[in-house]
Amino acid sequence: MNVSLENIAEESHPLNQAFVDLYNYILRHKQSWMKYYYWFLEATKPNNSALGYLLVKDYLIQRLRDNRSSVVVSVHPMVNHYLTRAMKELGIAHKTKFVIVITDPNANLWTGWACREADLTIAPNDLARDQLVKWGIDPAKIRVVGMPIQPSFIRPPQVARGELLRSLGLDPELLTVCVTAGWAGGGNMIDVYRALCTVKRPVQSVFICGHNKDLFDEITEESAGSAVPTAVLPFCDSMSDLMGAVDLLVTKAGGLTTFEAVARRLPMAIDLLTEAMPQESGTADMLIEAGLAQALRVPSDIVAIVDGLEKNGNRAARALPQEHSLDRVDAVFDIARIILDSCGESFAPQPEAASAQEAYGFRDKPGAFRIVSLDALPEPE
Repeated sequence: MNVSLENIAEESHPLNQAFVDLYNYILRHKQSWMKYYYWFLEATKPNNSALGYLLVKDYLIQRLRDNRSSVVVSVHPMVNHYLTRAMKELGIAHKTKFVIVITDPNANLWTGWACREADLTIAPNDLARDQLVKWGIDPAKIRVVGMPIQPSFIRPPQVARGELLRSLGLDPELLTVCVTAGWAGGGNMIDVYRALCTVKRPVQSVFICGHNKDLFDEITEESAGSAVPTAVLPFCDSMSDLMGAVDLLVTKAGGLTTFEAVARRLPMAIDLLTEAMPQESGTADMLIEAGLAQALRVPSDIVAIVDGLEKNGNRAARALPQEHSLDRVDAVFDIARIILDSCGESFAPQPEAASAQEAYGFRDKPGAFRIVSLDALPEPE
């Protein structure tokens, strides 16, 4: 079995790379503009246009020829329609299965996730499934399984809390708040951090700046004179360990990050100082309603959240709500098995069931989740 991972959204054409760069720039510097970026893409649908396909056609066909896959798995809403077009043009759509794994766990997901030509779409919950059905996706081709988070977030941390915090120069006995500005290093986290520094109870902080050197330099300088001990990091190599060591995560409502925190039973304060991106607003609402997160609508909200925070040394035993599949933190194993099962020629979507275990009759052991590519395709005619 061969495994191939391709970054199609960025590498297929310089124009697509420009869209990705613009997305990250807006996230980093103009987060309030994200809704306009979202609306522009939804209105113009560059992911499903004749011109857009012409730009990426040669790249996609070459990748499909090189990999000769039995199953193609997409985890990005902007590549699905082009991939199915290329597969049809190559004459392999009848042989190669196309599976979409959605990572927007709410009803406000990108329309690009809805691809009628897909053999199967794996949805994180009922909210996403119901929206797909409204958009015309055959319910028989949708499976509700859960969010595909990394297995490390459901395993015990590899580094204990005390060891990790001491390595950062922090006190393992103090209440610890992790403030993360995400991959791009944007948002309102400087304002939240400044408000955090006014908390009266003893508290310390880990501030993750992402790929934003200016933010790193600014927080490093500001934290040097703060009464709140702070470890400033450009990024963290093991968020699963860090989430196991801190007591509160301050974050925007990104689907994967928030569900990683859910798996760690880590309380969240979600940045809503700026209107949440449309594809994330539903996630914020769902987590707040479920009692797994609190809203930060003004920076000073962090003070009351931290003041009311209880230190829980046995979070792993805490039960999660079943509504909207919030308790399916191990869904990645079921998703991996479904993908592997789809390699067979007799694959067909199974009837809807409460879980993939019921539908497919399995429970896989912990392991890495990868996109599957098998040398099983004939040369295109």
